[in-house]
Formats: sequence, C-alpha cells, structure tokens
Amino acid sequence: MSPEDLPPVAPDVLAEAVEQLSARLRKKLDAAIAACAEHATASADGRVTVPFGEDAVVTLRPAPSGAVTHAEQAVCTCLLAPRCLHRAAVLGAAPIAEAEPPGGAAEGAARESSTEEDPAPAAGDDLVPAADAALDRAAEADLEPATGNGGTPGAEGGPVPGGGAPARTTGASAAAGVRPAAAGENAPTALTAAQVRAATALWEAAAEALSAGVTAGGAVVQAELLRAAHTARLAGLPRAEAAALRVVRGLRAARQRGEGQRLGDLASAFRELLADAALSASGVAGPGAVGSTRRVYGQGGSLRVFGLCREPVLSATGYGGVVTHVMGQDGSRYTVSDVRPGGPARARGAGTASVALGGAVLDHAGLARGGLRIVGATVSPDGRLGAGRGVSATPLRGVDWSEEPVAALFGRPVHDAVVTALDGLAQEDGDRDPGLLGCDVEVVGAAGEYLVARVTGEGPLLRLRPAHPHPELPHAANLRRISGHPGLALRILGRPDPDRAATLRPLAVGPVPGAPYTLRLPEEWLGRADLGYDRLQGSHFPREAPEAAPRGPVTAGPDALADAPLWRVRRLLETGVAGGRRALAEAGRGTDTAALLVPLRRAGLGGAAHLATALTAEADRRPRDAFGRLTDASADGYARAWLASAVHLAAAERALVLASWA
Repeated sequence: MSPEDLPPVAPDVLAEAVEQLSARLRKKLDAAIAACAEHATASADGRVTVPFGEDAVVTLRPAPSGAVTHAEQAVCTCLLAPRCLHRAAVLGAAPIAEAEPPGGAAEGAARESSTEEDPAPAAGDDLVPAADAALDRAAEADLEPATGNGGTPGAEGGPVPGGGAPARTTGASAAAGVRPAAAGENAPTALTAAQVRAATALWEAAAEALSAGVTAGGAVVQAELLRAAHTARLAGLPRAEAAALRVVRGLRAARQRGEGQRLGDLASAFRELLADAALSASGVAGPGAVGSTRRVYGQGGSLRVFGLCREPVLSATGYGGVVTHVMGQDGSRYTVSDVRPGGPARARGAGTASVALGGAVLDHAGLARGGLRIVGATVSPDGRLGAGRGVSATPLRGVDWSEEPVAALFGRPVHDAVVTALDGLAQEDGDRDPGLLGCDVEVVGAAGEYLVARVTGEGPLLRLRPAHPHPELPHAANLRRISGHPGLALRILGRPDPDRAATLRPLAVGPVPGAPYTLRLPEEWLGRADLGYDRLQGSHFPREAPEAAPRGPVTAGPDALADAPLWRVRRLLETGVAGGRRALAEAGRGTDTAALLVPLRRAGLGGAAHLATALTAEADRRPRDAFGRLTDASADGYARAWLASAVHLAAAERALVLASWA
C-alpha cells in the first residue's frame, strides 16, 4: 500500500502520538515513517495492519467516517505501546484527515432544513490558488515599522506573538494588515482570551516550522503544527486551523517530492498561516479572519435563475464533481454544485448528473443552458443554492448569452470587470475564487503554452490557459483546436488568473453575435460550449478564414510581472521555505546580496529591497554568549521579517497583474 491508501488520521491523534515519544525515538521517527506504508495490508472489515518485524504489529480501526479520529483506534502489540515508535510512524505515514469530515459534501444532497449548514469545499478552492483577505488588506497597510500601538504583535515597543522581545523591524501584525478600520469599513471583531492564546501558540509553531524549512520540517515539526491547529479549532479559529493543515500537507508533499508540488504553493500557505495567526494573536481581526466551520444557508425567497456554464471540480484533496454557474434576473450570481469524494471519472460524470434542487428534473447540462424558478430558495453567503425541505424548483427556458440579464456580463470594459472579479479575493468573507469575467476576443494564435487572443475594440492581449489541465478533461484539447483558427471571434466566460499577467482561464465559449467569422454551434447548445465537458469539432468552426486573419509567428506580448525583478524576492522567500533560516541567511551573503538588491532598486522597488535586506539580516542574526550558546533562539523575529516581505511581494504582484489588463 502507498501512504495515500492508509486511512486518514485526525490531526490531534497524530500530534498526541508524537508528543508521547521520547527524545531518542523522535530522532528515528522520519526514517520509520518512510518505509512503514509499504508493508500495510487492509482487511475486509476496514482494518489496516502494518507489521514491524516479528514482535510488533500496528492495527488501525477507522471510524465509520473512514478516518482514525480517536487514539484507541490505533493500537500496537509491542511492550511500549501506546508510547511506541511503531504506532507514531504508521499514524505519521497516513494522510491528514479533513478538519471536519465533509460527509455529504455535494451541495445538491437533500438537507434536513432550509438553513442547514454545508461543509462542502467551495468550487475552485484547489483550482485557483489565491491570496486571502488578510493578505490583501496588508497590501494597503504601511509596511514600515509601526510605532506605539501597545498590544499589537510586532509593533515597535509592543509585545509580539508568543511573548517575545519587542519588534525591531516591520511587525507581523503590520505585515498582515492589522490597522484601524477606516470610515465605512467593517469594524474589527474582538477575540476571546482563549482565541488569542490559541493564535499565539499557532504563530509560534508556524514560525518554528518556517525556520526549519522543508529539509528539517519532519514529523516532529509537523506534529507541533498539528497540535497548535487542533487547539485553534477548539478555540473557534477554523480558518487558522485550515491554513495550518495546508502547510502540513505541503511540507509532506515537498519532503516526499510529490508530483505537482510547487514550492511557491507552500510559500503561499506559510504566508496565509502566519498572517492569520498574527491577526488573531493581536486580539482583534476582521469578520472573515476567524472563518466558519460550516456554511449556513439563509432564506432567499423566490428566484428566477438562468444557466451560464458548467465547471468541472477536481481537487487535490480527492474530491470531484461539477459546479453550475447561474445568474438571477437582477444580475446576482449563484452556483449549484455536486462535489463528492472521487477523481476525474467523478468530475466527468457529474456534468450530466441530476440537479438535486427542490425536485427539479434538470441535470447539470440542462441547467447550464436552461433556467429554474425556485420557491423558498436557500442561499449561502457566497451564493450557493441549497436544497432544503421547503425548496421547490420548476424548469424555465434558458437565455442566450446575448439576452439580458446575461448580456450585461459581456458589456463592461474588461479592466473594470477584472478589478471586480479579483475583488472577491480581498473580501473579508474568506472567498478564495476570482469572480467570472466575460469578454469578446479575436483569436491570434498559439504562443507556447498560451492561446493568445485580443479583446475586441483594441483591448489588451490575453493569454488563455486551460481552466484545468488534467488530460481527462477537454479544456486543453478545446483550446488547441481554437488556436488553429486565427481571426476567429469568440465570446468567452472564464476566471482571470490572479497570479499571472493578463491571463484568463476560460470555462465556456460561444459565438459573437453579428460576427461573420465565429463559432457555429448546434442549436441545442444554446450558443455556448462548456470547455470542461463539450468537445469542439471541426463542424463547429467556419470553413474559410477571413482575409485579415493574423499570419506569421505569434507572441504573447510583454509580461510586466515576469519582466519585473520581483522574481528575485520570490526566489529568496522560497529558499527560506525549502532550506529554512540557514539557507536564506547564506543566500543573503556576499555577492548574492548585490545581485538581489541592485536590480530591485533600479526598477524603483525600494520597498521590496528594504524588506529583503531586513529579512536576510534577521535570518543571519544568531546572537551568542561568551560560551557560544544562543541567547535568542526564538524564530519570532525571522517569521515577522519573512511575512512582511511575502505580503509586500503579493501586493506588488497583484498591482502588476491588474495593470496588465488595462
């Protein structure tokens, strides 16, 4: 068996098992974890046994949910059990269970009541990595050293998370965007003493994990993070707990060199965790900083909604399904989703699964091109439509993209639309998806990994990338077919990529009304093709290309984000994540310092250069006494400096992305 085949283990169960080990056994834990999963065997009753030699056998008995949620469900036959290396190694090799098992994660499942809470993952949570609300507010905060705000962590002269020394440079809370609420903003929410203590402990654990890096971030370091994450959950900080679990999973994948693991994703996870912990440790935080464990549905009254498109969901945490985007008569956006445990086959099949919404007889394919009249609708704060007892739905005729209210999606200037779409990432409700953007484009051609298109009306050049690159989904194949028709006029509905300059990930395409050279789709498709489900054929394209079609080599145009020397800061931050504090200190010495700072200052990025200098200096600051012993072994100051530089980098990159759409 592989580690993925072992039953998932609750974070607190693993943390307790590691905590019970002696110092001698902890040093052997990583080596024991590496090989134990190979010998695991599963029985018909769900038990999993892992032998260690002739005298020790570890048995896991998962709960009905499929996860090991209590210590008694993991036993070992050796004399040291339960404080033995065998038991801790098996638990450490198993995947980390979700913070709350999302049983019935499909939003279309029938609910007990119209206000039932839903733990289903949001569409795109694992598809489009994005900065969270705390980080976006940090872009607006002053990144210079704070002065005299008393209890704010990291403020000059004030206490810091964990009770360390006063901050000497940029404070963690300033980097995370802790600031007084301006007029018209939501006032910060005061946290309880238990929440502050839990957030402080999580900050300390995260700082130590960042200082260790991937190379030294083994099972013991991960267990400390899991322990702090569980404490945060008990204190009512589910958002911080979820961020900690993402870091632990990222550390595991990086140490195992898992496929698809990007160091940049782990750096983003650390940035999010540290920012959330710093905000909460300050004692006050925005409404979205705490997060919510489950999604609560409120009454939405009667609605008439019309389908926009379908979007496959295939997450890294083992979920597959579909999200169908719909629009109300007043232009409000809603989603109907069916997301359950499963892989690519589940994502493909869900596209034609029935919509479990108030007895409606439509499937998701029909809803994407049709409509519903919903009576007694239940709606979550992020626009999900629920299926409570009192909900009833009747099919309606769908509307073409050229008809109202859908036509309004394609009538806005593209820059204004992308600003609105990306604003969802900065809201305090924790939304992690950029909103949908509609525009008309003219295909230029393929340029490397991109399909290049120009927004109609002398707009910017856009880089079109598959919304999901999995080979079993037709996104990439459809874009390749479109790239063979330069000059083709397209109407596109998709998500702007918040991490790339002028990049759009199309979800659906359709013909441009009145354009002579555009798509010719079947009537039953109602003027649109869902790129994740429908496959474009040769008959869907016009036969003769226009005389003015672009010819010659195709280029994607300048990329302000790639051309800016900010990549040097990103590499510095990722060096710290990979090799820990020592590796980052080495990277900031000698000629490497000039190679880092000079290009930044020449490009006018003095703030980035200043923060990078402070970071390398803090990484190299290891004061010792006359006997060579460290006098300040805390990783607190280093974590503050790293977070300040990371938040500044995220803000600068976001500004360049927005400018590329102008």
